[in-house]
Amino acid sequence: MPETPATPPPTPIRLLIVDDHPIVRDGIRGMFTGDPGFEVLGEAEDGARAVALAGTLNPDVILMDLRMPGMDGVAAIKELARAGNAARVLVLTTYDTDRDVLPAVEAGATGYLLKDTGRDELVRAVRTAARGEAVLSPSVATRLLGQVRTPADPLSARELEILHLIAEGGTNREVAARLFISEATVKSHVLHIYTKLGVNDRAAAVAAAFRRGLLTTDGG
Repeated sequence: MPETPATPPPTPIRLLIVDDHPIVRDGIRGMFTGDPGFEVLGEAEDGARAVALAGTLNPDVILMDLRMPGMDGVAAIKELARAGNAARVLVLTTYDTDRDVLPAVEAGATGYLLKDTGRDELVRAVRTAARGEAVLSPSVATRLLGQVRTPADPLSARELEILHLIAEGGTNREVAARLFISEATVKSHVLHIYTKLGVNDRAAAVAAAFRRGLLTTDGG
């Protein structure tokens, strides 16, 4: 009887760590070293170096500090988007003020966590970000919720339903299965949501929804 071929291990998530403090970079690297699910490709001390390394190393996820000398995190996120880099940016910072959170999310960050995040939570967040799903720490979600505005073009009941499922981390396929509609219909609704909220991706849609009061931290 022929042997069943062994299932190959999953491809590790490739990381780039960006922070101007070497001790912080060492600490983050240590959280992922030895875990076969991750590979740390490199480190950068500022935004300009991060953009350069991202262009050559092609990481899946960039763990990005915000306040750095030279090119800061927000400028780096914008430059990565301008360059068409496919890496997901997960902000990891000490600050959760409006002047930090909103520009980072609007620039295209997939997630926003604070540096007091535990190792297990950070690992989960990196996996979530690698899938292109939004990751927001509770304090950041609350901060975004405080930026309430009413959209000029209100979302339909179906669009709100889909938005809630997206915020819970649902993929288009999962949302389609939950609502018993086709994946193509979900994609169409998602595009309408983007247009109405003035955003270009799922993370920004969730962030905008919190700001406008369409989503709340208690699931409402």
